[in-house]
Amino acid sequence: MAHTGRCFCGQVRYRIAAEPLLAVSCWCRDCQYIAAGSATHNVIFPDEAVSFEGEVATIEKTADSGRRVERGFCPKCGSQIYSRSLDPGGIPMRIRAGTLDDRELLAPQAAIFTASAPSWATIAPDVPHFDKAAPPEAIREAMAGARPESED
Repeated sequence: MAHTGRCFCGQVRYRIAAEPLLAVSCWCRDCQYIAAGSATHNVIFPDEAVSFEGEVATIEKTADSGRRVERGFCPKCGSQIYSRSLDPGGIPMRIRAGTLDDRELLAPQAAIFTASAPSWATIAPDVPHFDKAAPPEAIREAMAGARPESED
C-alpha cells in the first residue's frame, strides 16, 4: 500500500511505496528548533521508496549525533517534511508524522535524545527512552517488532 502526505500549503506532496520501518520521537535540540520547542515525531521509511512532487528546499547541518543531516521543507509555507542522514549514508529517511495523510499510521516506538528535552516535556512513558541516539541493536529490535530496552 502506498502512503501519501503533503506540506501545510499543498505545494509539496509525496508518495511512499513502502511500509514504515519504525517511528520515533526525537528531542535533540535541532528538532526542538524546527518543532517550536517540542520533539519531532518521525516515521521512518526506506529512502528509495519516497518520491516528491513540487519544490523541496533543503538545509544541511551537523546534528547532535555528529551526522551530517539534510532537512527538507516547503519553501512556500515552511513545513518540515523530512530529514535524512547524508554522512554516513544508508540510514532511512525520517518523514515528519504530521505531514502524512494518515497520521495514525504508526505511533512512536521510542523516544531519542531525551536528555535534551526540557523539564516540562511530556515523553510517552510506554516507549523506551534513550538519552542520545538509540543504539543500533535497539533500532533493529524495534524494526523487528520487539520492544527495545530503554536506557532509563
